[in-house]
Amino acid sequence: MINVTTENFKTDVVEASHRVPVLVDFWAPWCGPCKVIGPLLEKIEAEYGGRFSLVKIDSDQEQELAGAFGIRSIPTCVLMVGGKPVDGFMGALPEGQIKAFLDKNLPAGDAQMADEAPMDEAGEEDPAQILERLHAELQQNPKNHEARAELTQRLIEFGLLDDAATILAPGLNQIPPQLRLEAMHHWLLALRFVEQDPEGSRGVDHWDALIAANKRDFAARMAKTRLLIATGDWPAALDELLEIVMRDRAWENELARKTFVGLLELMTPSAQKVDPSTIGKSAGGIELAGQAAAQLDPQSEMISRYRRKLSMALN
Repeated sequence: MINVTTENFKTDVVEASHRVPVLVDFWAPWCGPCKVIGPLLEKIEAEYGGRFSLVKIDSDQEQELAGAFGIRSIPTCVLMVGGKPVDGFMGALPEGQIKAFLDKNLPAGDAQMADEAPMDEAGEEDPAQILERLHAELQQNPKNHEARAELTQRLIEFGLLDDAATILAPGLNQIPPQLRLEAMHHWLLALRFVEQDPEGSRGVDHWDALIAANKRDFAARMAKTRLLIATGDWPAALDELLEIVMRDRAWENELARKTFVGLLELMTPSAQKVDPSTIGKSAGGIELAGQAAAQLDPQSEMISRYRRKLSMALN
């Protein structure tokens, strides 16, 4: 996997794609679905044994490249062959769908399939071993929230949404509530809505039309929000949730506010969660005074901005 900027785009993408297909993964540090599909793409690249090359482009840092490809939501993957884009997909697709996409577009080769790949050269666990280990950790200690969250995310990676919901459910009734688990619950609701609910197949335009006809159609707004979450456009989802909060904070037991806080939790880098005071924010998402905000990177700055927006909407 190679990180690409404008400086090495021509060499590592355009020119390289004349030798081997190049899959370009447009992502951003704040994007929850990107955190799911990123490791999955790296795993598949290793399994396919050189049939394609994976590169990653941070769409926040490389806005010129993102604009050139017309990127509107992330994650978005574009396959380059012979210096030109030939196909692509949006969203954190399950492993099977990603492989079907690649098999359709790549030249035939001796790809090593998932069920044939135990450990890599570094001796790391294969996916089955990881799931088995996390299941064992949970059985030994059902209050191991980190293991529950990791297992839930791994199951989501493989498109096992019902299994993920089953694993997550016992952790949602903990006292005190576990913010990370509640955040994953709202993310999973969005993924299951798009994957399993017939209404989830409708496009954004359908929900926009309903909202235009009735600004207080909160069910339509939430449906649109979940579609945006599932396709990786989390800032747009946050904006839609704010519209609900500002009009009726109490709707559906404060569902919009809870979903909003959950997205911010998933978007916040782990390093920031170790000491929330270093970014001038409380763990609950309330804006605090301090000079740290002036030194935030673009990702943290965006999170800080949305926390302020929520604070203003609640006051």
